Amino acid sequence: MHYWWREQNPWFGRVFRTFVVLAFVLGGSSASGRWQHAPHPLSPLGAAWLAATVLTLLLVHRFPLPLFVLTAASAYAYYLSPEPGGPVIIVPTVALFVLTRRKGPVVAGSTGAAVLTGAYVVHIILTQTFAVSAWALFAVVWMAAVIGIATAVRFQFAAVAARREQADEHRHRMAEQERLRIAREVHDVVAHSLAMINVQAGVAAHVADRRPEQAKEALLNIKAASASALNDLRATLAVLRSGENRAPAPSLAQVEELLDHARAAGLEVELHGEAGELPAPVDGAAYRILQESLTNVVRHADGAQRVEVRFERKPGTLVLIVRDDGRGTVQPTPGHGLRGMRERATALGGSVDASVTGQGFQVRAELPVEGEK
Repeated sequence: MHYWWREQNPWFGRVFRTFVVLAFVLGGSSASGRWQHAPHPLSPLGAAWLAATVLTLLLVHRFPLPLFVLTAASAYAYYLSPEPGGPVIIVPTVALFVLTRRKGPVVAGSTGAAVLTGAYVVHIILTQTFAVSAWALFAVVWMAAVIGIATAVRFQFAAVAARREQADEHRHRMAEQERLRIAREVHDVVAHSLAMINVQAGVAAHVADRRPEQAKEALLNIKAASASALNDLRATLAVLRSGENRAPAPSLAQVEELLDHARAAGLEVELHGEAGELPAPVDGAAYRILQESLTNVVRHADGAQRVEVRFERKPGTLVLIVRDDGRGTVQPTPGHGLRGMRERATALGGSVDASVTGQGFQVRAELPVEGEK
């Protein structure tokens, strides 16, 4: 809340700081006039001079370079005047600090060097000598110290801003990855189930009059597919509601259920090989890739009658191949399904290749299995 209010009201802090500096400079100069060996009180003209010099700090954030030059010249002229000394040097100090923060040490250093050179020229003209006093050396050290401190603060603020930006980018990236993950889950569940329901509904409508038993079986398959889809959707949507990472955890342990859905849609499914024990991420990704592959066969393969599912275990790799015998198959345009399969595999360091074969269409996925040689 405090930082938000400061961002919404930047002028309040600037006005407050300026009047604090004004009170300090006027008070210090008045005290200096009274405590000198030959007391010389601050005149009204001197007070007005100091006030005008300090009040330029109200605009120093907008015009740091010209106001640093102006305040430095005003402070130098004030110290040359008969007015009592005082802490007016704090005004160009603030201006130089802001100039370094805004424009960087190179601009601030070159501007400061130009100001010192100008002051030295005025010194030569007024004193008719090239001698350098201790005050000149103090001015050089003072300027270098201010620029050094302001540069360190500038770098610190830049580092904090960079870390904040990286944190925001990381949060955005994680949120985007979570959104895509949930979108893939919803797509896989809905697309697979609706494809199976669509096929079974077509069968039921086709045989309802002639073979009511087969129509009833198709309706029961629709009921089972819709119930399974609803359960998966509820579990997936629960992640969105709770914010917890407890999305559905599919597994190849349910591979027979997947194959039965495909068989119920009228496909002859052959299974070769076994996936074996797999880490949970690989197990879930393999299940979803197989699910999406079978869904694509049901939805897109023209006249497909047979599907071959093959698992192969190589050292450190699980190979999943899904091949159908659809007629007239052409290279597909990647949609949400193929893109989702590739994203799942890529996230694990694997790959998915979808291509046309001589007898139909094939999906080949290679997923790394950690811990195997």
